[in-house]
Amino acid sequence: MRLRRKDILELVEEGENLHTEFKLKFSSAEKIAKEMMAFANTSGGYLLFGVDDSKRIAGVASEKGETELIQMAVRDFCEPIVDFEIMYFDIEGKEVVVVFVPESGRKPHRIQDYKNTLDITTAQVYVRVNDKSVQAGKEMIRILKSEENRTGLTKYTIGAHEKMVFEHLEKYESITVKDLIAKANVSERRASRTLVKLVRAGSLLIHTRENGENYFTAR
Repeated sequence: MRLRRKDILELVEEGENLHTEFKLKFSSAEKIAKEMMAFANTSGGYLLFGVDDSKRIAGVASEKGETELIQMAVRDFCEPIVDFEIMYFDIEGKEVVVVFVPESGRKPHRIQDYKNTLDITTAQVYVRVNDKSVQAGKEMIRILKSEENRTGLTKYTIGAHEKMVFEHLEKYESITVKDLIAKANVSERRASRTLVKLVRAGSLLIHTRENGENYFTAR
């Protein structure tokens, strides 16, 4: 990824969004890891250090110091390790550190929990929603995992619960796991798996609200 000074100024002017996050300074390794894995788990993006939320370019105190902290965040808190590239720019006489994180082919990335395998019930997985990085729900984690494994569904059966989902969506714009639990009188696990199956089959789209809740719409 090769950026020019002009590209950075354009990113700043556009403001924070799905693909861009500003950090005036390094906060904590874990918080930076969450931001980076959110980009990796979604569609990639840029972290700009030395820029505040109002688009003011303040610069960083030490390029080397920021770089070491970024590397530590990835090494100590991301599982699996997130790919990234660091670039340095002199903007208005101030040093700005830019971290580019591509969309990953090894989703989902989670906060290091020292478990050998992904535990959906406890894993802290983050995704990008609008201009924020939020913790993903169980359904989103299952979808990310299926994307990584390229395990889409080509054959599936439409049963009573699936019909209830489509009936609900004929009346309302979206459906959640809680909606299906109430409508079908099934367990949370069954409702979750039903909706995930329909996403994998290409019948539904999954979305995440800023509070981390997943909801589903017809494709």
